[in-house]
Amino acid sequence: MASAEEDFPRGGTTKKPTGSKIVTQRTEVDNLFQSNEQAETKKRKGAAKDDGKKLKKQKTGKEKPDGLTLNAIAKCVEIIHTKNVKEGMLMLGCVKEVADFEVTVSLPCGLHGFLSIKNICDSYTKLLSEQLDSTDTEEICSLPHFFYPGMLFRCVVSKLDVAKGGSTSIQLSVNPKLVNKALTSSSLKAGMVLSGCVESVEDHGYIIDIGINGTKAFLPKKAVKDKQNNSEDLKVGQYVTSQVEEVKNDGRVVRLSFSPPTVAQACAESQQGWNLTNLMPGLQVKAKIKKVTKHGLLLDFLSSFSGQVDFLHMDPEQASGYTEGGEVQACVLYVEPSTRLVGLSLRSYLIQPLTRVETTPAGGDRIGEVVKGCKMTSLHHMSGAMLELPDKTAAFVHRNHLKESNEKVNENRLLAMSQHTCRIMDYSPIDQIHFVSLRKSVINKPFFRYHDLQAGQVVEGTVSVLLNHGMMVQLSGHIKGLVPRTHLSDIILKNPEKKYMEGMKVKCRVLSVEPENKKLYLTKKKALVESSLPLFLSYGDARPGRVSHGYIVCVKDFGCIVRFYNNVKGLVPLNELSSQPVISPEEVFYVGQVLKAKVLQCNPEKEKMVLSFKAAVTGDTEETPTPQFDCEVGKRLEAKVLKKSVNGLEMAILPEEIRATLPTMHLSDHMSNCPLLWESLQEGDTISNLVCFSKNKQSITLTKKPTVRWSLEEGVVAKDFSEITVGMQLIGWIKNIMPYGVFVEFPYGLVGLTPKSAMSDKFITDATTAFQLGQTVIAKVTNLDEEKKRFLVTLKISEVITQEGSTQTRLINGLQERRAVTEMLATRDNGDLRQQLAALSVGQKLKLTVDTADDGAIFKSDDLVGATIMATKHHVMGVSLTPGQKVTAVILLVDILSTCVHVSILSKLVGKKKSLTEESKYTAMVQHIDKDFATISLDDTAQLTVIQTSNHLNEIFLSESEKLKAGMCLAVEVIESSCEELQGLPLVSWHRTVPKRLRTISENQSSSTGHCFGEILQGKVRTVKPSCIQVTLEDGNTGSVHVSEVVEPAEVRQGSFPTSTVKVGSVVTARVIGGREASSHRFLPFSHPKLTYTIPELTLIPSKLDQSVDLKAVPTKEKLSSYKVGEEITCFVSKFNPEKKCLEVTIDPCINGTVEFLAMIKDPKDVSHPEKLYKLGQVIRAKVVEVCSKPQRLALSVTGEHKLEKGSVTLGMVINTQPYVGLLVKLPFGGVGAVAVTDLADAYRPNPLDVYSKDQLLRCYLLGNENGKWQLSLRPSRLNPQQAKPVKDPEVLSVQQLKTGQIIRGYVKSVGEQGVFIKLSASITGRAELQQSTTYFVNNYKVLSTHLPPNTLLTTKIISINEKEGLVDLSLLPVDTGKPDILPKSLNLPLRLIGEEKKKHDSLKKKKRTLSESEQKNTESPVPKKKKKKTKTEDNDSGVEVYFREEEEEEPKSDAVKVMPSSAAPSRLQVAAGFSWDMGLSSLKPASAAKDADSSDEEDQEGSSKPQKKSRHEVEQEKKAAEKALVQRETELMDPSLRPQDAAAFERLLLASPNSSLLWLQYMAHHLQATQIEQARAVAERALKTISFREEQEKLNVWVALLNLENMYGTEESLKKVFERALQFCEPMPVYQQLADIYAKSEKIKEAEGLYKTMVKRFRQNKAVWLSYGSFLLQQGESDSASALLQRALKSLPSKESVDVIAKFAQLEFRYGDAEKGRAMFDKVLTSYPKRTDLWSVFIDLMVKHGSQKDIRALFDRVIHLSVSVKKIKFFFKRYLEYEKKHGTPQSIQAVKEKAIEFVEAKGTEAAN
Repeated sequence: MASAEEDFPRGGTTKKPTGSKIVTQRTEVDNLFQSNEQAETKKRKGAAKDDGKKLKKQKTGKEKPDGLTLNAIAKCVEIIHTKNVKEGMLMLGCVKEVADFEVTVSLPCGLHGFLSIKNICDSYTKLLSEQLDSTDTEEICSLPHFFYPGMLFRCVVSKLDVAKGGSTSIQLSVNPKLVNKALTSSSLKAGMVLSGCVESVEDHGYIIDIGINGTKAFLPKKAVKDKQNNSEDLKVGQYVTSQVEEVKNDGRVVRLSFSPPTVAQACAESQQGWNLTNLMPGLQVKAKIKKVTKHGLLLDFLSSFSGQVDFLHMDPEQASGYTEGGEVQACVLYVEPSTRLVGLSLRSYLIQPLTRVETTPAGGDRIGEVVKGCKMTSLHHMSGAMLELPDKTAAFVHRNHLKESNEKVNENRLLAMSQHTCRIMDYSPIDQIHFVSLRKSVINKPFFRYHDLQAGQVVEGTVSVLLNHGMMVQLSGHIKGLVPRTHLSDIILKNPEKKYMEGMKVKCRVLSVEPENKKLYLTKKKALVESSLPLFLSYGDARPGRVSHGYIVCVKDFGCIVRFYNNVKGLVPLNELSSQPVISPEEVFYVGQVLKAKVLQCNPEKEKMVLSFKAAVTGDTEETPTPQFDCEVGKRLEAKVLKKSVNGLEMAILPEEIRATLPTMHLSDHMSNCPLLWESLQEGDTISNLVCFSKNKQSITLTKKPTVRWSLEEGVVAKDFSEITVGMQLIGWIKNIMPYGVFVEFPYGLVGLTPKSAMSDKFITDATTAFQLGQTVIAKVTNLDEEKKRFLVTLKISEVITQEGSTQTRLINGLQERRAVTEMLATRDNGDLRQQLAALSVGQKLKLTVDTADDGAIFKSDDLVGATIMATKHHVMGVSLTPGQKVTAVILLVDILSTCVHVSILSKLVGKKKSLTEESKYTAMVQHIDKDFATISLDDTAQLTVIQTSNHLNEIFLSESEKLKAGMCLAVEVIESSCEELQGLPLVSWHRTVPKRLRTISENQSSSTGHCFGEILQGKVRTVKPSCIQVTLEDGNTGSVHVSEVVEPAEVRQGSFPTSTVKVGSVVTARVIGGREASSHRFLPFSHPKLTYTIPELTLIPSKLDQSVDLKAVPTKEKLSSYKVGEEITCFVSKFNPEKKCLEVTIDPCINGTVEFLAMIKDPKDVSHPEKLYKLGQVIRAKVVEVCSKPQRLALSVTGEHKLEKGSVTLGMVINTQPYVGLLVKLPFGGVGAVAVTDLADAYRPNPLDVYSKDQLLRCYLLGNENGKWQLSLRPSRLNPQQAKPVKDPEVLSVQQLKTGQIIRGYVKSVGEQGVFIKLSASITGRAELQQSTTYFVNNYKVLSTHLPPNTLLTTKIISINEKEGLVDLSLLPVDTGKPDILPKSLNLPLRLIGEEKKKHDSLKKKKRTLSESEQKNTESPVPKKKKKKTKTEDNDSGVEVYFREEEEEEPKSDAVKVMPSSAAPSRLQVAAGFSWDMGLSSLKPASAAKDADSSDEEDQEGSSKPQKKSRHEVEQEKKAAEKALVQRETELMDPSLRPQDAAAFERLLLASPNSSLLWLQYMAHHLQATQIEQARAVAERALKTISFREEQEKLNVWVALLNLENMYGTEESLKKVFERALQFCEPMPVYQQLADIYAKSEKIKEAEGLYKTMVKRFRQNKAVWLSYGSFLLQQGESDSASALLQRALKSLPSKESVDVIAKFAQLEFRYGDAEKGRAMFDKVLTSYPKRTDLWSVFIDLMVKHGSQKDIRALFDRVIHLSVSVKKIKFFFKRYLEYEKKHGTPQSIQAVKEKAIEFVEAKGTEAAN
């Protein structure tokens, strides 16, 4: 072996063989090649197994150099990652936590494993299962008896599970059979340290299971007792590490000794026969350092093995002292058998003889802590990085935690950072190091462990799963809590799944938390979550007199038990439950109910508490008597900070110390100042200039927002809803942000909503990001809802008017607040630094020294020690700096919180300052931005100043690009050159970029630009439009004059154009009467003496220009209400709206009106061009129809009418036609009417509704109004009675107008069983019974209804009139009307029998009866006869009278009567066509059974021929014929081979066998023959729904048919959709295959190819797919592609399949490709596998089919010489003979027989030998 290794080195570093190694190996080799005799003597149980093991070992021996090379190749030592852990890997583990059924184990490199109770050892598992089965509970030792935290032990990875989140969970085992798997009894040597488990307890010791078959290991009790201090006995299943003392009987018996120190010190020697397969973790070895790398060491140990030590396991004390060639003591950490990787540790706690390791670090438990200021000491790119925490402890960051989970790691950037913030995630006992994370997402998590949660805390999480007993809520990564079922809601939910879905976000409150058991209980009860009362977290919190919300956990006779947080509970006795006496609490209270409870007495030591519901409700105020001091809203106050909470400050108003709250967001108008002020304020500080803005019984709320304070003091507020008016402007703040808008709160607790559209002049996509909570805004009221007391406001800058100079005031206030923060921090801080920083100001110059200059610069200053002084790269541009250089810099900003000073050394800023002139304009550049403030420099004056980043309270920045940025240019105007409040800096106003023109609206506008109400001005007319005039005023502004304000109202003439009297360019005198908004041009209806308008609204009317006339501004609402309905007013046309088809008019500047289409047209001729009727600006007179307040406008009419009146004529527009109603017509002024068909014309015509179309204009006469719907008439006799022609069909207004016998026309309303109903007028309908309708015999009214659709015009004769009931009976018979019959002759219907014929027919029937029967009948029959004249039977659809039917029923044998009708037509026998299930002989109806006519009205007619009676023989014959027909029909139906011919037949068969895909497919084919593609699709869809889900093949057949259908008749898209659906419902593989076949058959080669490519990717393990693809390619003649495919298939499929696959491909080559190639493939396979007779057989078949005789004979000769069994050879001889008999000659047949004889003889001699 050794020499072989020398001569042929296999890569890696070769090693000099040492003697011991050769010895070791030889033992094994000898073992392997023992002589047979020796093996015979050693036969014993499990020998076979051992031999297997030995074989393995031999292999190991040979591969050892290879293994070493592998070890050596690992150039880069890395830690083990979860992904590298494999089953069977051996590791040294350390117990972290022990539960009853599972041990959590710390594994090397921060991994975690879990040791289940099932994986201890076989004997323990057996004991457990016996325990479960048996009833007696004998004490059994659980895991905590065997394992303790910190214990070290060997384990093996038994399984890798995938946990729920997709992470890997490592399952471990200490079962000796797995741990010591590689050891055999022969490899046991004295001195070996082994691990095992106690199998059984004997008298003098223990049998230890060491997992080696056939070896018994015994541990004497004495050995245990002496060495162990505690004298407890070992238990079955206990894990022990022991040393082999002696080995007897070739390893069949082993004696062990047990002594932790000696066991731990025992060093593994090479004589003990350790090799790479059986090397154990925990072994101590002496090792030699082979190589030192920066990531770890490579060692040689046990003379020849190499292992690695990663940086986590190098001894930190000697880390720098390792040199190559040095000797070290090491401990095996893990062994990876498959890659032969051995990990070692040099850490002292694993090498020194200790049995346990510390599980918590010296500094105590720090898991979850966030540590700032850590330094990165080293970075190992494959593993992670080492950090040094500020207290000098080391910590490790795994490479996955150096970055966010979805980012790439940037190692250089990480190393370059001077400080890191990390979160301690875990402590690994076996590595004795903290594992930390640098992920921001982990650091920012509010809770990392259960310890971070406190009871009473409100938390947000997502619903993960709903269980029977409650709902699991995930709060963060691995923290989840349970909301018990009773806590899901304030009431008990029956179906919680309807309210909560998985993944839904929920807000809960923590009820209790048990970090040790990782249990967290939450509540979702709204009353608890939103409770503002103090929480009882302990009995100490529950002081008598306090009130809190609790929930009932138990209702008893003596009272209720109420629970609070952390299991604090108390009793509410019976007398304290309610002010009314409660007899049985169960009826009043329920478990889970939330109630306020007041503490009456509490004993924290005994944990007892008595509560009261009664006192909590009555609200006894004994505890905190508040003085009757009333705090006034709007009054300035001073208050003291009592307590700081997350959302604000708890204050006490001085001097009376009334409690109040000051929310954080109310500390400043600048949102960035609020947290600063909150940070700097401390308990006990006094705050002045506060104002109370809202108070109620519970609380007083204060604000320090200067703008809100100003509004309260100035009285610009509404104290209650009644004071709010539209157009009012208020100052408020954002209270709540919703996706649809923001809620703005105002003083006195008023809240208004700003919809998304009114938030800004910009377009807002996401309302939630525009404003910040608490942001101060100016709002203007736009809508009021008096009923619901709600109002809408707008925040658009263009619509609110700001007070001049407010921006500057806000800036000064904001900077003063910042200075206050600075002063507070400076006075509190003992150090000098903050005081020195407080003295600095913007623009001050400093002398500094450069510290570092790289991408910006950092400076030092002797005066400011400890401060960070820095300049960005923009502020050192063009200056080359070197460390140590002295420079002068100017301060841009001082951040006192982070003790940081931002400076600039640009010469234009550091230079000499030039003086500024007030009211002059400059260009400024932004130099530095700090949240709401920015430092700017003015031109080249070297002057700096501070501005706000937003110019207006309501300004919002929707994107980063809109915000101010350093380097931007602004246009500024100096207001004060040196402002005291700004510490001498100039005060400026600014706007973006230099303006091109004067802005008409600007927040900085001075009052001179606006105009006041009532002011008289001169101006020049700029433009004249029909509806308004634009005037340029003297100051350059534009005013507008409304058309109604040009001419005196009295002088306005109808049809004139008022604006045309004014000429462009003329000078006019005008007076301001209002204003318009610049953006929306809406008229502003409010007036105020000081209010100025941006666009003034003017009047030119002379009477209003007189100064002495005092103008009154009337609000729109008042003006609107002054108009009355029906009043005629003057309007001016503004435009015709073609979409709404209405005329828009204007009445005065603030009121508009609309004239609807029907109210503007007087003549139907004007319909086509309504827009030409009126011109823009024209004066028209109109009547008021309606006054609308929302929107504020008038509805008008110019036709002279303003409402509909009965008897008048109006225009209407057809909405639609309805057969049963008539015409539906839209009328003016919102009316709707209907015209009945009888009111359409004076002369009826067929199809009366066809001449009308939608939107047609008609003149209508209003007959009357019923339920808001008008009855109309279009008859000319109604519309203009003077010119009307004579009326052909008069109106029938009442039944009285009608006379019996009158001929009248009408329209069919409907046809039913009762007869034909005919509309004679809108209100009168007559009826013709069926027998009065036609002379034919009709067996079903539906025959009539198909011939008489609604609105068919008919002529009728009135038979009778019932005036009382209003019923009219009619006749449609030709005899009466003189018109042809309503049914055509072509239907060949039989005539009805009437008169004499009928009588004779009846008498014939009667003769047949017996006398008594006829008598009986005679008494009975007249009754139904009379009845029938009135009513017709319901189900008598055959047209035979009821009594006629009865006779047949009573005489079943009565002969069918043959009747010859009067027309002498031959009699017809009606046989039902088609098949009917209930068909009997009775269905052969005599067609002549006719209706009974009412003989009183009819004249008796004598029939020309008499009905003849049939002989009995004839009747019998007929019966037989009918039977025969039936039998034939039945046999047809029974015959399965006959295909059904119609849909009904299919449906019937499908009822019998719904799961038969064949039937369904035939049904589809039936539709396809008639090219009914859609119906075929529908059938397929039905089939898929109907066929049972178990019938997979049947379903697949239908899917395939549907795919075929879509392929032939559908689109590519529809085929794809069906295919995708089929994949969801069926096994995917067959569906793919079928579609591929379909493509191939329909010559869609490209598609088929694409599909096959997908298939071989998706089903690469499936042999059939490869064969199918191969077959397809060969059929296409692509032989080369098929060969390439074969190679791919062989790579993808398991090796055992390859022979079959090659053979199959060869067969395909024979069939479709090149037979020669197929033959070569078979040859090749059979050369390798000559014994595969099945393949030989196939090859012979193929050759017989495709080959030449010569080749076939050669093949047979090869086969019969194979060395396979005689039986198989005999089979081949038989084949050979058959072949020759078929294709050969007598000679060739003889030759085969001779060969067979030869073969038999040869076999015989062989057997004899």
